[in-house]
This record gives sequence, structure tokens and C-alpha cells, in this order.
Amino acid sequence: MSQTSTRDKAPLDEVMLAMDVVDTLRHRERVIERELGAEDRERQLMRRLREIYASQGIEVSDEVLAQGVRALREERFVYTPPEPGLGRVLAELYVTRGRWGKWVGGTAAIIAAALLAWQLGVRGPQLRAIEALPAELAAAQRAVVDIAAEPQAADEAERLAAAGEAALERGEHDAAREALAELRGLRTNLEREYELRIVSRPGELSGVWRIPEENPAAQNYYLIVEPVAPDGSTLTLPIRNEEDGRVRDVSRFGLRVDEETFQRVARDKQDDGVIQSDVVGVKRAGELEPEYRMATTGAAITEW
Repeated sequence: MSQTSTRDKAPLDEVMLAMDVVDTLRHRERVIERELGAEDRERQLMRRLREIYASQGIEVSDEVLAQGVRALREERFVYTPPEPGLGRVLAELYVTRGRWGKWVGGTAAIIAAALLAWQLGVRGPQLRAIEALPAELAAAQRAVVDIAAEPQAADEAERLAAAGEAALERGEHDAAREALAELRGLRTNLEREYELRIVSRPGELSGVWRIPEENPAAQNYYLIVEPVAPDGSTLTLPIRNEEDGRVRDVSRFGLRVDEETFQRVARDKQDDGVIQSDVVGVKRAGELEPEYRMATTGAAITEW
């Protein structure tokens, strides 16, 4: 039993000694360079190794020393790192998973939470709003028809509703929303009631005239008016400026009239400082445009 143990143990000891020999040789670079560069270098190297181990009180057989020298030449007991590649990267990631695993997991959780919040707080309401568009278009059209006092308003409501439905069929939701906004604006306009009165307060202009850029020989005349509701409040209306085409929300604007009307109002104000006939037009509920009491083209300016 003991003899078998000795035989099993010996090879392991020899391997360990051979590894130690190689390690000694690697760390004795000057010895290697000197001994391996001389003639009969292997024998000289063996002798030098015996002296090194003898000085340490270690007895090493010639066979073990020879194994160490051969191992050095064959580069045994040397770790050669694998070539770079996907396998090496994956292996390194696996080994270091303890360092980056928690960070990646936390980041993934944050991203998942953000996506859920976006789905519930943004995308969900957007989808519900899109689904509600057909019903909203139909309701807005009915509201216009119910209040319209003239067929033109009902026809315009039908056109806008049809445009919105066609946009929905094409998946153009923004266009459908624009049609809905125009329908609601049409209803708001139909619900308004006001008188267009010429501004005649002290220190304020009641009219202006302009020379158009495209025709310097002509003059355009405007009365400065404001929409006054039945309760006496001044309304704000969307008015298109004929000079630049832009629509602005204003509480007063210049309404274009002919020269005769302009001069008549001027004489009225010069008489006693008060314009007696100051109502230019009346806008009733259900109608699209005011009913004018003075000659006008309906064109306007918003700045003067």
C-alpha cells in the first residue's frame, strides 16, 4: 500500500520540480543567455542548475533537470492567452458578470418603467383621442347645422366633416384634427352676436387711408371698427390682413370702404367730434358674416 502511494506521488513531485526548474530558468535570464550561448550549452546549463539547487539544499535528479530544460525549449507550463474573438468576449463578459450584471439589470428596469409610463401616459391617450375623432367630427357637424341660419354654413360644415373623415381613412390624423378645429371655429363664429362700430373716442383714429404698393396712384380707405357684443363688451375676432395675408386675433381692425363713405364719416366726426351713425354692420347668431350698413368690400387691415 505504501509502495503504491510512493509510486503515485513521485511523478507529481517530478512535475512540480520540472516546473520549478522552468521558473528558475525564466527568472535567471542572464544565466540562460550566458549558458545557452556557449558550446555544449545544455551540459553547462545542467551543471549550473545543480549548483543553484544545491545552494538551496534541494537535491534534483538529472532527469528532472533535463525535463525542465526541454520544457523551457517547448514553452510548456506557459499560459498563452486565446486570440481575440467573439468567444473570448463572451467568456470575459460571463466571468465579470458580477460587476456589470446589477448595472445592466437596473438600466433595463428603468427603460421598462419609462416605456410603460410612456404607453400609459402618452401613447394611450393619443390612441383614445384618435379613436374618438369620428364621433367628434359628427358631433361638431351637427352643432353647426343646429345653429346655422343660412344654407352656406351647413354646406361648409358638411365639407369640413367629409374632409376630416377622408383624412381618417388615409390615416392622416393631424389633417382630421385640423378639420375638427375648423368645424368648432365655424360653430364659434356662428354663435357670435355683435355690432361693428366705428371707433370715435377722443384721441383715437376713426379712419386711415393707405397707398397700395402695387398701385402708387391709388388710395385705399379704411374705417377703424370694433366688434361690440350685446352686453357692451368688445370681442376679439380672427381677421385676415389683406396686405400680408396673415390672420390675427384683434379687438379692432380697419374695414375697407369706398372714398365717399370714408369722407361722409369724416364730416360726421368733424361736425361735433362724435360720429352719429357709427354702426357699420350687424352680426347675428347663426350667420357667417355681418350685415353691412355701409358700402364695404369686407377686406381689412390689422395694423396701421
